[in-house]
Amino acid sequence: MDPEDEKLVTLARSARVRSGSAEGAAVRDDIGRTYVAATVSLPSLTLTALQAAVAAAASSGATALEAAVVVTTSADVDRSALDGLGGPVVHVVSA
Repeated sequence: MDPEDEKLVTLARSARVRSGSAEGAAVRDDIGRTYVAATVSLPSLTLTALQAAVAAAASSGATALEAAVVVTTSADVDRSALDGLGGPVVHVVSA
């Protein structure tokens, strides 16, 4: 794995641990900015960590992503949140 992607793993792991969530995710946009999130589970809103990280990137003006990392215990990761920002490489890492 690329050293820049290893940084995303570290960020995603820390988001997961800090929040006590099942998942943590980190994405990097096409100019090198990173966005980190954990699973959101509220009565009015549910997002996977990847959806939340992509939403943070999009709301900050990112128009393309070059990499994404999801740290999870799940074997299945829904990547559809990435559809609007290109098809970045997605690394799924065991928690």
